[in-house]
Amino acid sequence: MGRVIRGSRKGKSLIFTAKTRLRKGAVKLRPVDYAERTGFIKGLVKNIIHDPGRGAPMAEVVFHDPYRYKLKKERWVAVEGLHTGQFVYCGAKAQLTVGNVMPLGKMPEGTVVSMCEEKASDRGRLARASGCNCMVVGHSDDGKKTRIRLPSGSRKTVPSTCRAVVGIAAGGGRMDKPVLKAGNNYHKYRVKRNCWPKVRGSAMNPVEHPHGGGNHQHVGHPTTIARVAVPGQKVGLIAARRTGILRGGKKK
Repeated sequence: MGRVIRGSRKGKSLIFTAKTRLRKGAVKLRPVDYAERTGFIKGLVKNIIHDPGRGAPMAEVVFHDPYRYKLKKERWVAVEGLHTGQFVYCGAKAQLTVGNVMPLGKMPEGTVVSMCEEKASDRGRLARASGCNCMVVGHSDDGKKTRIRLPSGSRKTVPSTCRAVVGIAAGGGRMDKPVLKAGNNYHKYRVKRNCWPKVRGSAMNPVEHPHGGGNHQHVGHPTTIARVAVPGQKVGLIAARRTGILRGGKKK
């Protein structure tokens, strides 16, 4: 009987969960209301703040509640060029300006957006990491679907009623700076979650990992493993259709 491997412990133990105590809150667009569907609503960028564990800065935008006398604060991923004191407009009739939120169907092809919704009114799912953006590639003839290019380069068709923030998510170029030393990685993952440093399976003992043991660090058997393998055995290339390096260019 071997030890419980790290992958199995991650599902059960609380020491691997995300560090959320000091985080400012979830980033979401406004809930869709009558004002956004039929016209627009004006908001004020109150503050641009750092959210621990998030590469992109966060903007606090304040709106007047359309139905009651109070203010509503929303948190978005800030886009490049956004500044405090700026007015931003949300809705179908909003103008195409950096920082504004509008449905994809109202944007011309080639518009660069971030915080894009995947399903209508899910409040922003795609292109939320620092420096990420989606591009509006085209609209269907009936105007109900819009095709967007995701940060990965793949394309996706979403409903035209999905909203997005105009502009590129701020904090880009974060990965261009080399890490240089392990201490920088230590601080990076300390605010995210307990997932670093990661010991290789082949560096362990046989009791701790299926790849462990042997007189030299070697796996000793194919690393592909079946989809139906039991949890303590399911490490390596799970249900791989193919392995090895990808040769040849990407077909358009």
